[in-house]
Amino acid sequence: MSVRKQQLLKQHRRSKRIAMLVIVVGLALLGLIAPLWLLPLALLVLWIVHEAWFADHLFYAVQDDYQYRFPETVPRYDLRIVNDRLQWADTAPLDLQQATLIAKVQINSSWLGRWFDPSVCIGNDQQTFERAAQGIRYLNLTGQAETLLAEGLSLHGRFCTLANKVQLYVFKQPSPVAENMMILAPHADDAELAAFGLYSSANNVSIVTLTQGEIEAEHYQRLGLSAEQAAQLKGRLRTWDSMAIPLWGGVPQTQCVQLGYYCMQLPAMAQQPDLAFGSKQSAEVDIRSARQFNALQLPADATGLPTWHNLVADLRACLEHFQPDVVVMPHPEIDPHADHIATTQAFFQALTQSAWQPQRLFLYANHLHDNDRWPMGDANTGVALPPAMVELPADELFSCVLSEQQQLDKAMALLMQHDLQTPQPFKRQLRRKIQQLLTGRRWPKTGDNEFLRKAVRKHELFWVREL
Repeated sequence: MSVRKQQLLKQHRRSKRIAMLVIVVGLALLGLIAPLWLLPLALLVLWIVHEAWFADHLFYAVQDDYQYRFPETVPRYDLRIVNDRLQWADTAPLDLQQATLIAKVQINSSWLGRWFDPSVCIGNDQQTFERAAQGIRYLNLTGQAETLLAEGLSLHGRFCTLANKVQLYVFKQPSPVAENMMILAPHADDAELAAFGLYSSANNVSIVTLTQGEIEAEHYQRLGLSAEQAAQLKGRLRTWDSMAIPLWGGVPQTQCVQLGYYCMQLPAMAQQPDLAFGSKQSAEVDIRSARQFNALQLPADATGLPTWHNLVADLRACLEHFQPDVVVMPHPEIDPHADHIATTQAFFQALTQSAWQPQRLFLYANHLHDNDRWPMGDANTGVALPPAMVELPADELFSCVLSEQQQLDKAMALLMQHDLQTPQPFKRQLRRKIQQLLTGRRWPKTGDNEFLRKAVRKHELFWVREL
C-alpha cells in the first residue's frame, strides 16, 4: 500500500473514531432522558444508516473538483447542453469515430443526490458519481461519436444538474490491437480486470504475470488444510489461472508467462535486491514450482531465488523475447497496490537493461488511493474518469469500447478466477441488501464479487505515455 493510501486510511479511521465517540455520548444522554428500550432501537437505526449511506470508502471531499490536465496538443472543443442534448458550439470536427472522447462537465447534486447515487445519462449509457458530488467531473463519450455528430447526444442528470457549458477533449491515440502488445499483470486476474476487452481484440498479445497470488488463503483451510497447505493450493490455482484463462480471450499458453514471485513481497525485494524473499504464508522459497507451464526459459530458472535482481532479469528477457510495441501495466501514480507499484518499478529497471524498447505504455488502475467503488454505478455501464484530487502527469487517454458479447465474455473470464469465487462475508451481503432496499444500488447477476460490478463495463480506460 502506498504512503498516501496509508495516510488517507489513518485520516478516515481517526474521523470514524471521533464520530463513534460523539454517537456514544449522544446515546448516553438519550439513556438518561428516554426509556431504556429506545437504546437498542437507536443503535439498530444508526447501524442501518451507516451501512446504507456511510459505508463507502471515499477519502476526499466530494465537493472538490477533479484535478486533471492533459497535453496541450490534445484538441478541445466547446459544446453546450441545449434541451438535454449535447450540441456543438464550435465547428464540429469530422474525424471522431476512432477517437477517445472525454467531456469536462460541472455537476451539482440535488438534495436527493445526497441519498442516492447521482448519475449522468449519456445517449445509451449512464455514468455514476459520488453521492453529493459537486464540481468538475469527466464523462466518457467514447463510442457515441456518430450520434454526437449527427443530431447531438442526449445528456441529462439523474439526482444532479449539469452546467450548460461542456468542454470536449479528443484523444487520437491509435488503438494498439494491430500492434505487438505485452500485458504486465502483478496478479493472476489483473490482465482480465484491466484489459480483457483490449487483449481479446488484439492480434498479437503476451501476458506476463509476476506473482503466484498465494496469500489470504483462509477459504481453502475449510478443506482440512493447514495455513501453509492452503496458501500452496491457492498459489497453484492462481498460477494455473494466469496460464489458462487468457485462452478464453484468444491468447495461447505459449504467449503466457508466470514468473512465480510471492504476493506482497515485491516491495521488500525492491528495497533489498540481493536478498531472496519467500512466501509470507506458503513457506515456499523456490519460484520454479510455479513455472512448470512456461514455454519460455528465463534467467531465474537457474536458481529459483525470489530476488529483485532475478525479477528485473526475467522482465528484461520477456521484453527481448516478445518484443512488444505496446506494454500494458499498472499506473504508477494512480494505482496504490504495493505489488502494482513494484511491478512498474521493476519494468522501468528492466527497460534500462533491455535491447528492445517498446514505443508506448498503456497504464491501467485496478485500485485507487481514495475511492474503493470506482468505477461507480452499475455493471455494463460506462467508465468516467476516476477521482483525481492531486495533479497527475499530463497523459493522453485511450478508451476501449466493449460490445455486449465482450462484456459477457469478460464476466465469464473473471468468474473463472479462483480468487474471485470465494463467497462474500455475511456482513457484506447484508450491507448490499440494505443498500439495495434503501438506496437502489444493484449488483450484477453474473456473480457476487465486487469486481464483476466494477470491471465489466462498456469501456476499458488507459493512460498513454510515449517512450
